[in-house]
Amino acid sequence: MASATLAVAMCLSGSAFGQSEQPELPRQMAWTAYNLGTTGYNQAVAIGAMLRDRYNITLRVIPGQNDVSRLLPLDTGRVQFSANGVATYFAQEGMFQFADPQWGPKPLRLLMSSNGLSNQAVAVAADTGVTSFAELRGRRVPYVRAAPALNVSMEAYLACGGLTWDDVERVDFPGYEAMWEGVINGDVDAAFGTTVSGPTRRLEASPRGIRWLPAPHDDEACWQRMLAIGPYFNQYNATRGAGISDDEPHQAGTYPYPILIALESQDEATVYWMTRVINENFDDFKNADPGAIGWALESQVFNWVVPYHEGAVRYWREIGAWTDEYEAHNQSLIRRQAVLADAWAEVEGEGIDDRDAFMTRWQQLRAERLQEAGFDPVWH
Repeated sequence: MASATLAVAMCLSGSAFGQSEQPELPRQMAWTAYNLGTTGYNQAVAIGAMLRDRYNITLRVIPGQNDVSRLLPLDTGRVQFSANGVATYFAQEGMFQFADPQWGPKPLRLLMSSNGLSNQAVAVAADTGVTSFAELRGRRVPYVRAAPALNVSMEAYLACGGLTWDDVERVDFPGYEAMWEGVINGDVDAAFGTTVSGPTRRLEASPRGIRWLPAPHDDEACWQRMLAIGPYFNQYNATRGAGISDDEPHQAGTYPYPILIALESQDEATVYWMTRVINENFDDFKNADPGAIGWALESQVFNWVVPYHEGAVRYWREIGAWTDEYEAHNQSLIRRQAVLADAWAEVEGEGIDDRDAFMTRWQQLRAERLQEAGFDPVWH
């Protein structure tokens, strides 16, 4: 998917509106973000420091241990925004942990996102000798309980090599860190993660070493299979991470992280100003965390799998970054959300009391209604 590169000179000019103008934002705001110490949390804190220094606005960043704990405060109105991950897409779709009767598809909207110089990819211990996804057949591959963002992404990369979970030896782990420790300790042979995350450095420094498996961008069959499972991936050549450099880039896939989101019902002016002050003051926080460089305008992806909020669209159109093509794509995503909302209401109206039966029926009807409306259900 293409990123916004048009009108960059005009758009990058933070002085276009004047830094002295006070944004129409609450004096006290709150976001949810990933756990303390993660790059997502650190970037949110850096943006909070910019808001305080520039505009005397206090931003409280609330760390969430999992996808539900990050989205629940947003859903209930306790926070205005969330610096979330790819679970944003799962929540929009009402799938995996969000297929629960207490959740369902949510009308989430993007403001902007961080698209750094890293990939979201699969590494193997170098001592395995594995150099391609097809060679993972029969190998020990981790599955992290209650972490569909990790497991679906691993499944997508396995598909690049023509494999499924049935073709590998699945080994369950309780969390992300434990999974990477499992590679270091020799319990599994591969793991999925961000190329810049701390555990990848530990694997690189261990006796096993690290090797990132490529998903070649010219391999159309690989990418067709990948996107059929993980349509949120974009092709990218990473230059940052364990065992990766400008001289030895890694060709695979990535997706935005963190992703700044709001509910569709969030005030349009608040969203407009939040988007605007982040873009205009990018220089204030771009060096605060290795991943913060990804907030740059030229790194934005305006045709991802979740629609943009009308307030954000107003700002991006105002500075010349929003095109008719992006608008058409955005309206299609909004129509998809409407189909999902109607399907959810239809299932709720059937009065199914059993939780498992409800979830099964929802996933069946969801796929049917999306197909009828001309959309790919992705998961059946």
